[in-house]
Amino acid sequence: MAIVAAAGLAGVFTGSPAGAAQRTAPLSASGFDQPAAVQAEQALTAQTAAALGLASGEQLVVRDVVKDPDGTEYVRYDRTYNGLKVVGGDLIVKRKGAAVGGAITVTYNRGAKSVGVATKPTLSQSAALSKGAQSAGKSQLKVTDNKGSLVVFVTPSKPVLAYEVVTTGVKPDQTPSVLHSFIDAKTGALLDQDDEIKTGTGNSMYSGTVSIGTSGSFTMTDPSRGGNYTTDLNGATSGNGTTFTDADDTWGTGAASNRQTAGVDAHYGAQLTWDYYKNAHGRNGIFNNGQGARSRTHYGNAYVNAFWDGTQMTYGDGQGNTHPLTAIDVAGHEMSHGVTEATANLNYSGDAGGLNEATSDIFGTMVEFSANNSSDPGDYLIGEKININGNGTPLRYMDKPSKDGASVDCWSTSTGGLDPHYSSGPLNHWFYLASEGTGSKVIGGVTHSSTACNGATITGVGHDVAAKVWYRTLSTKLSSGSTYKDAREGAITSAVELYGADSAQCKGIEAAFSGISVPAGAAKCSGGTEPPPSGDNLLQNPGFESGAVNWTGTAGPITNDTGRPARTGSWKLWLQGNGRATTENVGQSVAIPASATTATLSFWIRIDSAETTTSTAYDTAKVQVVDGSTTTTLATYSNLNKNTSYVQKTLNVSQYKGKTVTVKFVGQEDSSLQTSFVIDDTSLTAS
Repeated sequence: MAIVAAAGLAGVFTGSPAGAAQRTAPLSASGFDQPAAVQAEQALTAQTAAALGLASGEQLVVRDVVKDPDGTEYVRYDRTYNGLKVVGGDLIVKRKGAAVGGAITVTYNRGAKSVGVATKPTLSQSAALSKGAQSAGKSQLKVTDNKGSLVVFVTPSKPVLAYEVVTTGVKPDQTPSVLHSFIDAKTGALLDQDDEIKTGTGNSMYSGTVSIGTSGSFTMTDPSRGGNYTTDLNGATSGNGTTFTDADDTWGTGAASNRQTAGVDAHYGAQLTWDYYKNAHGRNGIFNNGQGARSRTHYGNAYVNAFWDGTQMTYGDGQGNTHPLTAIDVAGHEMSHGVTEATANLNYSGDAGGLNEATSDIFGTMVEFSANNSSDPGDYLIGEKININGNGTPLRYMDKPSKDGASVDCWSTSTGGLDPHYSSGPLNHWFYLASEGTGSKVIGGVTHSSTACNGATITGVGHDVAAKVWYRTLSTKLSSGSTYKDAREGAITSAVELYGADSAQCKGIEAAFSGISVPAGAAKCSGGTEPPPSGDNLLQNPGFESGAVNWTGTAGPITNDTGRPARTGSWKLWLQGNGRATTENVGQSVAIPASATTATLSFWIRIDSAETTTSTAYDTAKVQVVDGSTTTTLATYSNLNKNTSYVQKTLNVSQYKGKTVTVKFVGQEDSSLQTSFVIDDTSLTAS
């Protein structure tokens, strides 16, 4: 049986595991039996490990099995090494045909085929526990328990021995916390953190009179959806609560003063989420095992949040205990964290954190669309009814994420450093572009308007298609440490598998990823080749309207400060103006096509200065191109070039065609008298 690693992730191996011919997954009367398939694969993990050539001491643990109609299986594994849990050691085996001879492709998270490390720590466990508790204390966590154990932790570059310190407690706002801190067992460095509690934000969004699934004895238990049930915590912050009951199966009054009302909304949200995943993706519950989940209501006192803790939903009653957070999009968002845990198990940091959070936004939005509830029609706004900002604005915008003041529209190498709620912006933007395209339109009674980061015009393929592609990507392509580049590769590959390489759906998915500035990789629609230059702007975020997105260098010069005007919009690059000896630089990496005949860099510049000399250049701004280790200055401007209105400058960069270079603007000021160099509306075109 040939075993082939996914491109760019690992080497190529061959082997013939014993028992491979017995791998036909069992089917139940209703179709694929996921729990039985997991059990069958677990019995064969030793043979699979041998076939993959894993090192001695490595053992596989099956987490999920997905089977396509044509028989292709995707088996997701976690690993242990010499008895230690391997965090980030997950892998996906894709098998085409269960019998011997079926081709296998294996994708290792972060390319980590080998996870072997020395298992004797330098750092003591007590020191690791102290570091974990200190780190938890930074979030003002009231600690109730702190324990730790050795693990193998896969970093982006290599596996290391680490302590996993689990600190349990309660945050000042009553939110429980189960914080996992990974401490390097040699250096004591904090490698990563992840909280099991994934919180939402918002107030109650009531859905009017609805039908909910209950039991024959009139308890809020839904036997048709795996036994989903809803309880009343009655202000407690622990325990399961008491399952709601009723005398006549008519629940609540629509007012928060009736305790059942919050239960109705929570139960309805769980019902809608179950039905969406079942009807759209064939998923049998959050865990795909036919089992329902508990929803707990009336948590704490005036608790303004809701959260998923790995097994259940919990809802607070909001300010004054009068606005329960039992909303459709809250339920869909938070329960989708459970689906993510059961599939790709995306980390909650780096690019993966943004993908994790956006996945919940995407499927929370899809639950809202599928509900088709006139009280809350589907749209691409997150938390649009809750007025959490106090001014009627939503929590997040999928058509233009940066409108919330913190999220980013376009991916860059700095995106992974943001809070996951803000690094989710590019994928949310992708979902909108893939679904609806660019331009302005009214959806759900709300005007949406979106622009691609690369300036392209994109035609949407519909939210059902985009969601189907993303669900397949999540369940069969991504792993715990996946990046935005992995997301592009996985989504395009999924679109090819679902709709064909030459389909409009595939091309729309691909165009939307280009539209959020995720660079092209190996996966392409139609087996495409690089198109000839079209004269479009090759620079991303060229007018700086998304802030520092796609630009690197000194923090601060890209600004919307009103002290100097932008040429268009409100953002610009304002170099210097400090009146003291400083140097500032801002640049962007750009690939200039080899097939270009000419390449031109242009920008608009405005210069004002307190210098009075007409002969000496005290302060300068240079335009440079960095090509490998060579830096070339294309033009220099100074205080002698003062002009209080914008002037366009154009420079020839044709000599760099076929190369990836960095275009850089560098400002330098002497010890006194300011000079401000303000740059806007940059462009690099090839034709």
